[in-house]
Amino acid sequence: MKLGFFTMPIHPLGKDWRQSLREDREAFILADELGFTEGYVGEHSTDQAENITSCTLFIASLIHATKQIKLGTGTVNMPNNHPAKVAAEIAMLDHMLDGRFIFGISPGGLLSDAEVFGNLDANRNAMFLECINQVLAIWGGEPPYNLRGEYWTVVSERHFAPKIGQGFLPKPLQRPHPPIVVTAVAPFSRGVTEAAARGWEPISANFLMPAWVKSHWPKYVEGCERAARPADPANWRVAKSIFVADDDKTARDYVTAPDSPYRFYYNQLFTKLKANGRIELFKTHRDQPDDDVTLDSICDKLIIHGSPEKVADEILAFREQVGDFGTLLYAGKDWKDVALGRRSMILLAEKVMPKVNSAIAARSAKVDTGFAFDRAVAK
Repeated sequence: MKLGFFTMPIHPLGKDWRQSLREDREAFILADELGFTEGYVGEHSTDQAENITSCTLFIASLIHATKQIKLGTGTVNMPNNHPAKVAAEIAMLDHMLDGRFIFGISPGGLLSDAEVFGNLDANRNAMFLECINQVLAIWGGEPPYNLRGEYWTVVSERHFAPKIGQGFLPKPLQRPHPPIVVTAVAPFSRGVTEAAARGWEPISANFLMPAWVKSHWPKYVEGCERAARPADPANWRVAKSIFVADDDKTARDYVTAPDSPYRFYYNQLFTKLKANGRIELFKTHRDQPDDDVTLDSICDKLIIHGSPEKVADEILAFREQVGDFGTLLYAGKDWKDVALGRRSMILLAEKVMPKVNSAIAARSAKVDTGFAFDRAVAK
């Protein structure tokens, strides 16, 4: 199992924006130093807590500060952008990163963003599809462009001047385009199926109950079968809220304190998603009464915390619940205590993941030995 990083940063409302941006950058730089394979950052324009307003601009600030980690948009909210702008900026970013880039896309989930950009009452799923289709058409085609949709038009016919290079939109370094990932939020997400059918890969969000995370794999398989391509668990990324400390008490005290950044994180999401009629994401089963869903129950079920030994055991138990997946994405939180925030990532990379992968390898070897024995007996 690989280790990655995913942050939709949620910071205290009164925190100095410069400090939170600096700490978010430091988390990515640390992840790179620790060998995390990939890292994603979200974006919102109208949220004081989730206060990275451009994931592409943030990633650009990390180009020379990181060396190995692949950096991904998590995500570009397509309805809030013009497809020509997305195509041009992502192509440039892919070149600047020398191909160390993953393109995460979504329809966007923050209603205040949708309102500001004028698409609150629009079909944002349809806008999402039109936008990404036009982006891919730009990358796969040649000028002069003549792309006409319901929401956007991309043309360069009147001022196309090939001799001087005018009227061209750039193509990314990775061809035909960078890997595309989508963040799956809904239980039994149809979006996962459609994405898989198009060759895109899923990220299961860290604020989903295990039962809903588990529901994504069959939908992914369905999409892969439609496209006649193998459904490889290595391509499934699952985000999880984790906090590791040197001992269980330190971890428990940090995560469960009234002013814990983990409780603040889930209080923000609980409040927003409940207001949007999406409380189901925090239910353990669909007929669970709304009143049974509380901040305490959410934190209890969705946050893994403890010593390296305890966290390793709980990650393995979570994997048993949801099935095999390829990359565990550590969900970033505010560094209320910088030393503990950094220590958590270090312990996860250096102590927890070796234990997890050793246990997975041992179980796999045991299964392989069992199959070999069965075949021998059958002969």
